[in-house]
Amino acid sequence: MPAIPCALIRGGTSRGAYFQAEDLPEDPAGRDALLARIMGGPDALQVDGIGGGHPLTSKVAVIAPPTRQPADVDYLFLQVDPARQTVSDAQNCGNLLAGVGVFAIERGLVPARDGETTVCVHMVNTGALCRLVLRTPDRRLEVAGDTAIDGVPGTAAPIVCNYLDIAGSSCGALLPTGHAVDEIDGVAVTCVDNGMPVVVLRAADLGLEGAESPEALDGDEPLKERLESIRLQAGPRMRLGDVAAQSVPKMCLVSPPRRGGLVTTRTFIPHVCHRSIGVLGAVSTATACLLPEAPAASLADAPDGNPKALDVEHPSGSFQVRMRLGPDGSVTEAGVVRTARLLFSGTAIA
Repeated sequence: MPAIPCALIRGGTSRGAYFQAEDLPEDPAGRDALLARIMGGPDALQVDGIGGGHPLTSKVAVIAPPTRQPADVDYLFLQVDPARQTVSDAQNCGNLLAGVGVFAIERGLVPARDGETTVCVHMVNTGALCRLVLRTPDRRLEVAGDTAIDGVPGTAAPIVCNYLDIAGSSCGALLPTGHAVDEIDGVAVTCVDNGMPVVVLRAADLGLEGAESPEALDGDEPLKERLESIRLQAGPRMRLGDVAAQSVPKMCLVSPPRRGGLVTTRTFIPHVCHRSIGVLGAVSTATACLLPEAPAASLADAPDGNPKALDVEHPSGSFQVRMRLGPDGSVTEAGVVRTARLLFSGTAIA
């Protein structure tokens, strides 16, 4: 049985296995089959692997030398679906992205500088760039800190993620349908891609308050069937084609904020309700809230000023997105603060 060098890292509110591309098969089909076994397939609980039986803990990051300047490393994200036993590269993952800087420094792929180290990451899934800023006093990666993110216990050192060119990264345009509002199955939606393809719609339009627990929403089969019908129709409109077997677009239900934030969210990723919200999903959803014509704008409580600090509320708390707008109201810069922790470094047995 092959033993593959691997690190398990908690990045943001997700957990994933990190590999160097040189340690995996070059053939994508062979690579994906190997990774599915390592994560614990074909068992949906992944009891015989290192996955956690949930999409948030069944993720893989593949790190390689950069193929785009000025990147320091390439990062390919792969979502392993424990229920369907599929491996998809159809999206980015902003949570695991935070762990890429940790992995790159720990493996010596990027030398640590005294004070702070910037790791420029080429997100292969979409071709976009992100600059990660990590604390490295005395050229050593700082782990402890006072930064807390909702959905993760305790605190850790902050990792600043500055996204450089993510608008339309998967769909080719920020608003791939050409409109801030479309109607699908009689429901007003916004199809947006500011780093993650997301269909944003009002919870009330589906007969919900919007503050239901993820467990309650996961058990609502009529709701999930209706969301999937909308998602399947949105896919071609968003230039994604047939999305029946894809993990995008995500579906985000929004309602008025309840804790002083921008908006309350419940996100399906795409068939399970997220216990918090994904990094790039939060960026896309916050973007939809700033579009005057969009359904989310009528519910959102957006602060004045530029740049804006936007707290996107989710089941585990809130997620802050920092956005700078251009003179025409377009988003020119999006940044978030995450944390990450190396859980183990060793070898995974397939």
